[in-house]
Amino acid sequence: MTAALVSVTDLVKRYEGGGAWRRRRPVFALNGVSFTIGAGETLGLVGESGSGKSTLGRVVVRLAAASSGSVRYAGEEILGLEGKALRKLRRSIQMIFQDPYSSLNPRLRAGAAVAEGLEIHRLLPSREIPARVEQLFEEVGL
Repeated sequence: MTAALVSVTDLVKRYEGGGAWRRRRPVFALNGVSFTIGAGETLGLVGESGSGKSTLGRVVVRLAAASSGSVRYAGEEILGLEGKALRKLRRSIQMIFQDPYSSLNPRLRAGAAVAEGLEIHRLLPSREIPARVEQLFEEVGL
């Protein structure tokens, strides 16, 4: 059995209802979601539009706040992380959005888009980034 890299337990994302004239019930985008992903494993989410797939991804990578539950990455609870600890986490865990037109900046060349992440997270000195981008492109056949 593979050790858990990501462990999600009883994850809930609730949007409170409301309105000026009447009280509305909360909407549960996620209600008690649990799963584990081991190192080297892949999880695919399939569901109808509006079923919570993107919300789940956003909550797991901390782009949206969970209402309750637990998300552990490499054994560490990540829902309470802030500041430097959250920035450090974002070097390791990211979401790939399904719509490439909203995910990629059409004004950037592919190399500049890949280099952007290396620059933002300060993973390499600036002078080493072009060589690393070229190496990554070779690895994936571009």
